[in-house]
Amino acid sequence: MKWLKQVGWRHGVAILILVFAMVPIVFVVSAALNPLGTLSSSQLVPSGASFGNFTRLLGDTAFGSWFLNSIVIAATASAASVFLSALAAYAFSRRRFRGRRVGLLSLLLIQMFPQFLAIVAIFLMFSTITDYWPAIGFNTWWGLILLYLGGALGVNTWLMKGFFDTVPRELDESATIDGASHPQVFFRILLPLVAPILAVTGLLAFIGTINEFLIANVFLTDTGAKTLSIGLWGLVAGERDANFGMFCAGTLLTAIPTVLVFQLLQRYITDGLTAGAVKG
Repeated sequence: MKWLKQVGWRHGVAILILVFAMVPIVFVVSAALNPLGTLSSSQLVPSGASFGNFTRLLGDTAFGSWFLNSIVIAATASAASVFLSALAAYAFSRRRFRGRRVGLLSLLLIQMFPQFLAIVAIFLMFSTITDYWPAIGFNTWWGLILLYLGGALGVNTWLMKGFFDTVPRELDESATIDGASHPQVFFRILLPLVAPILAVTGLLAFIGTINEFLIANVFLTDTGAKTLSIGLWGLVAGERDANFGMFCAGTLLTAIPTVLVFQLLQRYITDGLTAGAVKG
C-alpha cells in the first residue's frame, strides 16, 4: 500500500470511494455504447462502439412519451410539495393553535410507515375515483401526482419547520409592526431566507419522484401513460439480455433531468447555506 502512504490516507479513502461510485456508471456507459446490446457481451471497453442503442430506444419504443410523463409528473409533484410543505411549516413554526403538537407528531408517525403499505386501500380508493372523475384516476398525471404529494408532504414539512425555526422571529415582528400581513411576511421575507431548504427538499422530491417505481407500476398500465422507470423496466422484464443496451441508454438519458435540476439549484444548496440572513 505504498500509494496510500504517498497520497495520504484521506486522499486514498476519497479515491477508493470515487472508484466505487464510478465503476457502475462506466459500466452503464460501456453497455449503452456496445453495438451488441446484450448483458453477456457487455465489456468495459466495447469494440465498435456506436449510438445504435440510443437510436433503437428513441425509434422503436415510446421513450419520448415516458420521458415527458416523468418530467411533468416529477416537476409538478415536487413544486407542489415544496409549496404546500412551506405553508404548513410556516404555520407550525410561527403560529400557536390547538392541535399543533398533535399535528406534528401525526406527520412524524405517518412517515414511519412506507406508502406502499397502504397500496391496497389506495388502489380501491382510486378505483372509485376513476369511475366518477377519470381525469384524476388511473393512468393520469394528476392521479399519480396526488399520490406522490401524500408521501412527500410529511417529511418535507418537518425539514422546513426546523429551518423556519432558525429564522429570528424579530423579522416577523418588525414586518408586522410596519403593517405587513402574514402572506406578505411569508412570501416577501421568509421564503427568500429559507431558499436553501426549499432547494434541498425540491431536489429530493424531484429525484424521489422521477425514480419511483412501485406505485407507478400499479397505477400506470397504458403504454402512453408510463413513466421512465416503468417503461425501462419493461425493456428488461422479459428478454433481459436482448434489450440491455437500450436499457442502459435510457438510464443515461434519464439522468439528464436530475443533473440539470441539481445544477440549477446548486447555488442555493451551497452558497445559500452560508449566507447570513441577519447581521449582528
